[in-house]
Amino acid sequence: MQCENRKRSFTLEIVFCAALALGTGFSARPTAAAPFAYVTNYNSNNVSVIDTTTNTVVATVGVEGKPIAAAASPDGKRIYVVSQGSFAGLSVIDTAGNAVVAKIAVGNGPDGVAVTPDGKHAYVASGGSNNVFVIDTTTNTVEPTAIAVGAFPTAAAVTPDGGHVYVTNANSANVSVIDTATNTVGRTISVAGLSRTAVAVTPDGKHAYVASYPNGGGGNVYVIDTATNTVEPTVIAVGNAPNAIAVTPDGKHVYVANSNSSNVSVIDTATNTVGATVGVGGGAAGVAITPDGKLLYVANGFSNNVSVINTATNTVTATVGVGTAPLGVAVGTPVSSTQRCLNQTVVCLNNCLAAFEFCQHHRRNPTEDCRKEFNACAQRCFDDEAQCLAKSK
Repeated sequence: MQCENRKRSFTLEIVFCAALALGTGFSARPTAAAPFAYVTNYNSNNVSVIDTTTNTVVATVGVEGKPIAAAASPDGKRIYVVSQGSFAGLSVIDTAGNAVVAKIAVGNGPDGVAVTPDGKHAYVASGGSNNVFVIDTTTNTVEPTAIAVGAFPTAAAVTPDGGHVYVTNANSANVSVIDTATNTVGRTISVAGLSRTAVAVTPDGKHAYVASYPNGGGGNVYVIDTATNTVEPTVIAVGNAPNAIAVTPDGKHVYVANSNSSNVSVIDTATNTVGATVGVGGGAAGVAITPDGKLLYVANGFSNNVSVINTATNTVTATVGVGTAPLGVAVGTPVSSTQRCLNQTVVCLNNCLAAFEFCQHHRRNPTEDCRKEFNACAQRCFDDEAQCLAKSK
């Protein structure tokens, strides 16, 4: 079929012809966006935003209460910050503008948060309530049913398929496994010596690593086989008082922050042994890995800074000063409002192109009718884009 320039819908004809010439549909060309590390400063009542390209603080976002932990949405658009004290709940930070766009009161003494892979829900472990609360992230509201778990739940991790949430219960020495389809506890797994705890699930979803330290000191990591929900026999000794844990995107290593020994244990998941120990600042309390797996950010609660570890060499390459008592960290990739609008347009135009191709194969005289339908569809895409851009100003 030939493409012709016409006075009517001239711009749409160019779009149409370009799509046919490319043969691969439309693609977005976003500006490169490096991830940012969001550090919760418990005693400063704010969140430090670190540009991971320069390892400098580029913004400070005030939040209500004492922020203790954070989690990023899968698309990087939102950071969910857990606070205690005068405000027990979540502050939702929009990463495009580094501003709080919602506050959600949640239970008593919330301690940890995890976001589902589809970004639709956040699960908040509330130690003071002995419950897990489910947040609808579309409406930023708490769903009616609180999920009763063990005593003093402190951390949560969602499996990659979104089917289950693993919750560590510090005072009952067990892990609750929540079925997200019903939001009920389907299994409770006993884990020896749980106190202040943390949990992370491997990218393949096969294992959950649980960091724990007994009241007498020391620290261990336990490995749960998620297929059987049983604890594997090997207990991995780490530093003193492990209270944060993260798995690399390739699943090959687990990084454990040890608060009282001020270091990070690096576990090789192939052997479940500690292959390296990296000294960091005082009171290592939170860890987060960049999406490419190259950098680990460690929040040091005692020394009021963040250690940046190169995961290829397991050495500290930078130290970034932040607020007072940084206890948590999450990594998100901000997307500008303009780029979001353009991305939506690309999706819309690809839908138009798919409809055109379907039309071509199912109409007796497809050429003109299908072209007109494509032009009308594309015009709607551009109209929606204009409205989106107007709202983003």
